Amino acid sequence: MNYNNHVIPMFVSPVVLLSDETVLLLFKSIMSTKVFNDPIHGHIELEPVEVQVIDTMQFQRLRELKQLGVSYYVYLGATHHRFEHSIGVCHLAGVWIKHLRKTQPELNITDTEVKCVRLAGLTHDLGHGPFSHLFENGFIRHALPKSTWTHEQASEDMLSYMVEQNPAVDINDAELTFIKDLIHGKPRSKYPEASKGFLFEIVANTRNSIDVDKFDYILRDCHNVGMKETINPSRLITLSRVIDNQICFNQKEAYNLYEVFHCRFSLFKQVYTHRVSTAIEYMIKDIFLLADPHLKISQNIHDMSQYVFLDDSILLAIERSQKIQLKPARDLLKRLRKRDLYKFIDQVIIPFELLDSGFDKSQITSHMIWKLTNCKELKESDIIVQWLTLNYAMKDRNPVDSVRFYSKYDLNKAVSIRKEQVSGLIPEHYKEVTVRVYSRQTNTRFASMIQIAFRTVLQNINAKIESENLQLQPDSYDQYSVEENDLSLSQESSGGVQLNTPIADHGKNPFLDSPEIRRPTSVSRNGTPSKRLLEVTYFFI
Repeated sequence: MNYNNHVIPMFVSPVVLLSDETVLLLFKSIMSTKVFNDPIHGHIELEPVEVQVIDTMQFQRLRELKQLGVSYYVYLGATHHRFEHSIGVCHLAGVWIKHLRKTQPELNITDTEVKCVRLAGLTHDLGHGPFSHLFENGFIRHALPKSTWTHEQASEDMLSYMVEQNPAVDINDAELTFIKDLIHGKPRSKYPEASKGFLFEIVANTRNSIDVDKFDYILRDCHNVGMKETINPSRLITLSRVIDNQICFNQKEAYNLYEVFHCRFSLFKQVYTHRVSTAIEYMIKDIFLLADPHLKISQNIHDMSQYVFLDDSILLAIERSQKIQLKPARDLLKRLRKRDLYKFIDQVIIPFELLDSGFDKSQITSHMIWKLTNCKELKESDIIVQWLTLNYAMKDRNPVDSVRFYSKYDLNKAVSIRKEQVSGLIPEHYKEVTVRVYSRQTNTRFASMIQIAFRTVLQNINAKIESENLQLQPDSYDQYSVEENDLSLSQESSGGVQLNTPIADHGKNPFLDSPEIRRPTSVSRNGTPSKRLLEVTYFFI
């Protein structure tokens, strides 16, 4: 019997003779490795069990989830999906663990461990919802405020559902437990592989966040949005080894590791949190919230048999629907299609000194801004205040402080390297907080009023800061109000500068020309470090 020019012997059992169909199935399962030509990593060869996983509806769903969510509305090349990202992570995970097995045979890395690490990379994103992080951090957090649901947990649930629904997938119960913990980033029970802590640092590194998931999405996202990446994961993997049960890097790679986190930060700063993309995210979140009572979108997160059908196409389902209950959602979606987007108003970066002194979200709220507009036509819900936090993947900590290095002169000794030993230009702080203001109303008149009110809030905060810096009691400081009639900024303090120029004069925004905002100073009577003032970004409405 022949199949694709291969001679297949008939397998004879003392009891039963296998049919031609059964033999073909056995042959296909043996020979079903696949090669993908990936634009990032070149030719990627996948093992039969990985092909079995890919050829399920649970994994194929990732073809319908854009990797960068709504960024496609701003970056035309951001059309890649979690499908190819997951295959890339699987490939890098395999490269890394095989490198460790080849260079350090004493680690006793088994075939099962290689299999499970690769599968963890392949399946780590199975649980993402429509438009990726928007679904989890935007929609679910508002639709189910008490929920602790995460896409990582959903990935584990979807993996279990996949194995249950596809008996041909060659993953046993012990391997399933191990793969889930690899996705989680640490073992949660006792089993033989749990003692090898370094295995849990390859796909989801909770110790210092250096893992193949990050390597792939940095390379892939930069490639697709047209940014030049400055990292070389292949070199980092080649110059790594396990010491004291953790993955360490050659000391020469210290600066390159900082580059990994700087490149990630740049992607977040310029792409993932682009101010127009964020406005679109708020619109899609509102569309989901309007449709949720009727489509029960949020209820699907706990039912994988329904969640498997939830992907980016949900917007089309809402758009095509003729249900009268979905008309508000369809109307907002029509605004999105016509590019009638929520309007970006202004932003301010919070100085580190203020954050360290306890400055928090209660200091700048939509309610404060709305009250200062003194406009009956505006609702508080028309104003969105976003507190955007960006970091080096470890909150406010330096992730490289948690990395250990080795020297070619001593391959078995792990040491720390201080940032001062690497470069004098490495940042002092590793977290940036920006407050952004958006308006659901796109009317320029309302937008101007919201901008002035926001800057008034900042002006008042700056007055308090100056009082503290001068070691004075915060007596009274100038209060501003936005006059609804003439859209002008008036200062009632007799000692202040009168600013009554209408904001509609786009050539000159009076608030931008206010010296207190344009050139804030930071002073202290006794010479101790003082808090810097809030400086707005120069946006004109």
